[in-house]
Amino acid sequence: MTASNLVKLKPGDTIGILGGGQLGRMLAMAAARLGLRSQVFSPDPDSPAFDVVQRATCAEYADVEALELFANDVDVVTYEFENVPAATAMVLAARRPVLPAYKILETTQDRLIEKDFISKLGIGTADYADVSSVATLRTAIERIGLPAVIKTRRFGYDGKGQAIIRQGDDIAQVWDDLGTKSAILEAFVPFEREISVIAARSASGEVECFDVTENEHRDHILKISRAPAAIPEALAAQARAIAEKIAAALDYVGVLAVELFVVPGNGKATVLVNEIAPRVHNSGHWTLDGASISQFEQHIRAIAGWPLGKPVRHGDVTMTNLIGDDILSYEQWLTVPGATVHLYGKGTPRPGRKMGHVTEVTPASRSSTEAR
Repeated sequence: MTASNLVKLKPGDTIGILGGGQLGRMLAMAAARLGLRSQVFSPDPDSPAFDVVQRATCAEYADVEALELFANDVDVVTYEFENVPAATAMVLAARRPVLPAYKILETTQDRLIEKDFISKLGIGTADYADVSSVATLRTAIERIGLPAVIKTRRFGYDGKGQAIIRQGDDIAQVWDDLGTKSAILEAFVPFEREISVIAARSASGEVECFDVTENEHRDHILKISRAPAAIPEALAAQARAIAEKIAAALDYVGVLAVELFVVPGNGKATVLVNEIAPRVHNSGHWTLDGASISQFEQHIRAIAGWPLGKPVRHGDVTMTNLIGDDILSYEQWLTVPGATVHLYGKGTPRPGRKMGHVTEVTPASRSSTEAR
């Protein structure tokens, strides 16, 4: 029996959250609703999650002494973002259960390792190749073709660390601009739409999926999510099954998101996995107001060793991110019937910075509103 299976928190216990952004903030708020305390660890003194907890640690992730003191104050550790340094997770895991298990980060922090993991499960992805130089990039292009997408293997999000390569591009310049010696080239997918599945898994293997969500990106950043996705139920079931298979293979505890492409073909659409996010996810924010239980509460329940909830969608839901200067018009949203405004308490808006979001719930257009 692993340490993760032994976790059984009681009201009044403390959850340690690595990362102080809006996801950490909403995790702490969900924990408080269940009578659990949270302590946030973040190197950023302006972390918005600090505003909603009584105790916080502002220190670098490499500060072993601060990590040890943090571990002494909490009963279990989780994280709001997947790029937690491996050394940080190891220091904490030696003292307290870390959920999801820190070894999962070894898979999800590296795009090539993640793609290999997905492929070995027999799940479809875009064609891909390891790239470590201009020469290997040219070889990969010869095999995969153009257009294609080149990405750094690590530390990429919201479109950072990637570029589309098209016919006629200067390959050497593209490689230099990427600024890495460790990349992955992926075939460009002519997708019909982008979807995601938010799934929660308990230590006992119980899995609950929210309705499949359809996502719209602008400038590589999620702008709008809609639940349920406008896809056939058979395709939605396939997407949920893929998320469940990935969660089981990782022996995952907590909430994860699986991002997929819907690809048309021969009159029947299929899905390909794009990425795994081992955490609560922006495309699941609609669950805060649009479902009987939010992704944040599901995550807290899972890592606390409590039963998962059965998510029931309240209607057709749209989530709109307030990015950069969008936040300046927040008052307009306050007058929209059925809309709920969430502001993250961040400082000065800047382009690409997620400042808040709005959820709108309307009566469901489908006969069933229960997530499967």
